Amino acid sequence: MSNKPVEITICLGSSCFARGNKKAVGIIQDYLKENKLEESVKFKGNHCFDKCNRGPVLKINDQIFERVQEENILEILERELKR
Repeated sequence: MSNKPVEITICLGSSCFARGNKKAVGIIQDYLKENKLEESVKFKGNHCFDKCNRGPVLKINDQIFERVQEENILEILERELKR
């Protein structure tokens, strides 16, 4: 991972939350803990990204990921946090 601080923002709007981000919060928290990244990655929630029809939505730094599901979230985290 580069020296640039990483910020993960997850949409907690009702549509994204109901469509999978409720579970994603726990998956991300577990991933950060297991990989000892809790101090180097800022993880926060946001109310809405105005992309409800393409949710669940997750943002890592300036890159937005749409249709994030349990099946692909770990792959996204691995790819983006290992840069």
